[in-house]
Order: sequence, then C-alpha cells, then structure tokens
Amino acid sequence: MESTIIKNDLLEYIIDKEGIATITINMVKESTNLFSIDFIKCYIETAKKALKNPEVKGIIVTSGHKEFMAGADLKFLSNPPEDKNQVFQGMLEVHKGFREIEKGGKPFVAAINGTVLGGGYELVLTCHHRIAINNDKAKIGLPEVNLGLLPGGGGTQRLTYLIGVPKATMYILQGRQFRPSKALEEGYIDQLVTNKDELIPAAKKWILEVGNSIQPWDNKSYKIPQGGLMSKSGAETMIGGIGNLRKKTHGNYPSAKYAMACIHDGIGLPIDRGLEVEARYFIKAFYSKEARNLIRTGFFAINEAKKGKLKPSGYDFYKINKVGVLGAGMMGAGIAYVSAVSGMDVVLKDLSIENAEKGKKYSTNLLQKKVYKARMTKEEMQVILDKIKTTDNAADIKDCDLVIEAVFEDQNIKAKVTRETEAVLAENKIYASNTSTIPISLLAKASDRPKNFIGMHFFSPVDKMPLVELIVGEETSDFAIAAAVDYVTQINKIPIVVNDSRGFFTSRVFGTFTCEGALMLNEGVPPALIENVAKRIGMPIGPLAITDEISLTLPLHIMEASDVKLEGATKTLYDIYKKLSHDLGRVGKKTGRGFYEYPKDGKKYLWPELENHFPSNLNYLDADTVGKRMLHIMSLESYKCFEEGVLKTTTDGDVGSLTGFGFPPFTGGVFSYIDYIGADVFVKECDDFAERFGTRFKVPDSLRKMAKEGKTFY
Repeated sequence: MESTIIKNDLLEYIIDKEGIATITINMVKESTNLFSIDFIKCYIETAKKALKNPEVKGIIVTSGHKEFMAGADLKFLSNPPEDKNQVFQGMLEVHKGFREIEKGGKPFVAAINGTVLGGGYELVLTCHHRIAINNDKAKIGLPEVNLGLLPGGGGTQRLTYLIGVPKATMYILQGRQFRPSKALEEGYIDQLVTNKDELIPAAKKWILEVGNSIQPWDNKSYKIPQGGLMSKSGAETMIGGIGNLRKKTHGNYPSAKYAMACIHDGIGLPIDRGLEVEARYFIKAFYSKEARNLIRTGFFAINEAKKGKLKPSGYDFYKINKVGVLGAGMMGAGIAYVSAVSGMDVVLKDLSIENAEKGKKYSTNLLQKKVYKARMTKEEMQVILDKIKTTDNAADIKDCDLVIEAVFEDQNIKAKVTRETEAVLAENKIYASNTSTIPISLLAKASDRPKNFIGMHFFSPVDKMPLVELIVGEETSDFAIAAAVDYVTQINKIPIVVNDSRGFFTSRVFGTFTCEGALMLNEGVPPALIENVAKRIGMPIGPLAITDEISLTLPLHIMEASDVKLEGATKTLYDIYKKLSHDLGRVGKKTGRGFYEYPKDGKKYLWPELENHFPSNLNYLDADTVGKRMLHIMSLESYKCFEEGVLKTTTDGDVGSLTGFGFPPFTGGVFSYIDYIGADVFVKECDDFAERFGTRFKVPDSLRKMAKEGKTFY
C-alpha cells in the first residue's frame, strides 16, 4: 500500500510497500517544471526526509509533467538581486544540500520521462543512476552558455567527472543538447527504456538489484574518462581550447570563458571545492550585461513573439489549411516547403508547370536529406510532397485561405499578379506580398481589397531563417495582421509587425551595414580588415561577402527605382556598385565574381585586384573604429525607424535584428546595444563619426535628449 507523505504545488513524495520512495516533481502552477529557488529548497528537504526514514531503501526522482524539467526559472535570472554575496552564499547552501543527498547512503535514480535541460539536468547529475525514455523528441543537456550563463548547479564539475575533460568542455561551451539515445552514447545518462510504462519499474529494479549510492567523484579509485586535467588529452583540451574559444567568441561571450575556467580551476580540486569555484564563476556570468541581454531578448522576447504576442486582440485563430504561393523561385519554393512541412496544402504557381516543378524539387531535396539522416521515413516524405500541387493556372488558387506572392521584385509584375489572383480568390481571404523593399501601400494600389493586403517579408533560405517581417500598409486591417501572425506561428517562425516604409525595418537597417562596408573600402580600409572585424564584433558574415550574396546589381536597381537623390554617400555607393558590376563585370556570387572570387573547387577569397581599384591605407582606421561604425550605423538607423513609427516597439527591433540579420546576440539587439555601451557614449561617438565620415551618423534630437537625461530603453 503506497503512503503519500508530501503533496504540494511543487512535488509529491510517496513510499511504496517495497520501501521505494518516489519524488514526483509536479509544479502545478507552471506549464513545466522549473529549477527555481522554492523548488530546490523543497526538494532538498524532501530528499533528506527520505534519507532519514529507515523504511526507505532508495529514491526515484521523476516528473508529473510531460517534460522532466525545462531548466532554471529565467524570470529570476533576468532580474538578479543586488546582493551578489547573498546569491553566492545561497548557491553554496544548495551545493551543500545536494552533497548531503549524494553522500546520504541511499541510491537516488533519475527516471527521466522527457526533456531535461540546464538546472534540471544538474539535478539529474546528483542522482546515482539516470534512466531515460528513448524518445526522439526529448532533449538532454546543459545549454546555459547560450544564454550568457554557465551551469551553476554543479554541472561543470559532475559532467566532467562522468565524460571527461575533452568532451565536457566542448559540450558545455557549445551548449549541446542530445536526444536520449545519443545522451546514452555520450555518457549523459546510464540506461534507456522504450516507453513510460517501463520507466519506474526499471528504476525500482536498479535500486533493489544494484543500489550503488557512491558517486564517481566520491570514489577514490574512480578515474575520469580520457584522464583528468593533467592528462595529455586534458592538457591539450585546455591549451587548444583557449585559442579556439577566442577565435569563435572574440571575447564577446564571457560565460564561455568562465565555464572553461570552472573546469580548469575546479576539476583538479576535491568536488566540494570545485563546486565553490563554479559558484564564483557563475556569479560573474550571472551579473554580466551579456547575460541580461541574451535572456531578455534571446529568450523571453523571441519566445513571446513565437507565441504570437503581436497579434491584435479580439480575433479568433486563423487556421490556414491551404496556402497559395505565386512564384516558384528560391523564395517561393522555400515558402511552399515550410508551409507543407507544417501540414498545409500548398498550391505552387509559376508561369509554367516546368518552373513550378523546379520549385517543388527544392522541397524534395531538403526532405531527402532528412530521410538520409534517418530523421523521417520515405513514406513521411511523400506525405509532405503530396501536399504541394504545382500549377500554371491562377484558377487553382481559388480555395486558398492565404496567398503569398513571391515573384520578381518589380512593381508592375507584382501588380499584374495581384489582379490576376484576386479575380479568383474569395474576398475574405488574405493576400500577402513577399517584397523586401517596395512599400506595401504602393503595391496595394493594384488590389481591390487593400484591407486584406499585407507585406510578408521572408528571409533566405526560408527553411533556415526564423524571422518573418509583417508589413502593415496604409489600409491593412487588424484582421489581416491577426491572420498573418497566426500563419507565421503555424509555420514555426517568429513574426514582428512593422509599419510601411521603403525597405521596412530589416532591409533598411541591414542595408546600412552593407553600405558602410563598401564606403569604408572606398575610403581605404583594407577589405580583409572590414570582413574580419565584422566577424569579430559578432556579425555572422562580412558586409562585402553579404553584398556578393544578394548581388551588386540589387542595390543599384533599388537606387535607380527609388526617388532618393544620388548625392553624398548615396552617390559614392552608386558609383562603387556600378564600377564593380558594370565596368568590371563583377556582379556577385551568382556569377562567381564580386568582391570575392568563387572558384568551383575551392573556398571563396577576396578578389586580389580590389587593391588596384580601391587602394588600401593600413593606417587610416583602427579595427575598433571599423567595428563601431558597422554596429553604430545599424542601431542609429533602427532608432530612426522607431522615431518615425516604422517600428512599434524597441523590442520588435531587437528581435528582428537578432533573428533577421544576425546582429550580435550578446548585445541583445540594436536597441539593447545602445544601452549596452551607454547612450551617452553612443551619441558622443556618433557625433565624432558624423564629423569624420558623414551626416548619416547625425543623431536625432530625441536620442540626444534621452542620453543627456541618462535614460535607457530597458
């Protein structure tokens, strides 16, 4: 007869007739279990009760939620208490409690029924045996470094003891998460079962038949796999790791450095001292600006956007069963793919069936890769492909809930396609244009129903890029916005909603990055310096390389098609792009010739002859100024978007900049970056740049006032 000893909002504790206690973590007030302060205290108290009870032979720790534990309570982590020492002492108390459990003489088994991450996995590590259900949807790991933190519940020490210095260092620094089968292979867990019904019986069996209650780090004869810190592999990991870490992070992510220091400084000490070392480094990461930025934007803001927070209130969920995609090029093919994968029927239309089939082939290729990697079966692949119908007939669009136009970036062509489609589309359905630069209000003039007309700017490649920028025209209705947000969440992308403007937010701001790179090249900054500094400051790719990707003719086309006067920096840019593309025949990557050379059987490299056309002056600018010019100009242009009403909130700008064009995540985004370096410093440096490099760095009066008053965005 089972006896319930404790049941509260955090966990349940029962003892069965065999003397096996089970602690079921079940936070009834949360959607998932969290490694919170209240829970930790309750868990340690409960575990100690079990240790003191002579009837208890062993303890099983499992979850009442679908997942075991999502990790730490980030609401607490995003607002650190002012008293650092109090937090540090609290961590030492937690370590002390976990150590009492480990050394209590009774076996603890973690019965892992789903995903367990971060602090949850650190709790699992304090158990003497770890069993998980072999569920491919579950994840196991320590992702803290990706949030600007590091494992602070003993993870850097215990995992290193279990799997060795080389693997633990690499996986902790990468924030790796594994499926259960891979976690078993890597040593994160000890045993797998096939389903939930087998989990608790397997845990009981281990307690009754094995029942080992001594942890490896408390066993004097235990040897760390591949040797400890002073072994050949351990020493090589640390020596090589320092250089690799610097190369990868450029010092922008201190949590990674601290995590590596935890392993280096702690693993050679007794476990209790190692845990104290970890706690000290955790405090350093916990109170860093980078952690606050990554948690605020990289976790909370992005996840809220994913859930459709920007959807206007009062509208029912707009379920998309069938979507029409006009244009089967790279963008249209990608949109068709993500829609079909999400379970929607897709009509992929082009001028000919042959072109449409080429677009469908894109989905075939992506799905075949999944089949090859055993991530889906051939039958599952065929189900998705059968959802994509190719056509050259506009009439096939008539039953669609949403139509997305992804044809060539030409206003006249888009207008023709709009009229042709609306002639067969039901009046209450949504029509979206995947334009990246043309104002939506301008494109909507071709529509008989502008209230249902909205911009839907995807990023290439669509299957990988997470952001979709929704653009509201002058007459776009809240219903259209709500439906568009619902569609984006259905395809598992991140929506932001912006008001109409040429280039909108993302293209307009990212354009300043590519332009600044070209302008610096023209001024005499060596191209290699421009590209390398861009990566050093945290951008995923250099401005010259990305210009090659989109082609040098595109900015020329935009400048020629717009009403912008060709003067000052704009005229300089026009001349640069025209010289390269028209005079020198270097259009970009698609032709194998741009700022870079693209050999068929090798890596790209900067065109050596650039020096002849844009002479370099090594002493002209230092690397720090080069980097600041790129980041400052993007943040400044973002502020102008906010001031003009293109952006509704600064959070939208931060989310869009991180997920749309790879603004350095450690900064938190384009607006957080201004807070990060200080508005007063930002304004002062922009003033200097305006005087030295041009009026594009001129600071709006409202931002100057904000800096003077010492205000921040967050």
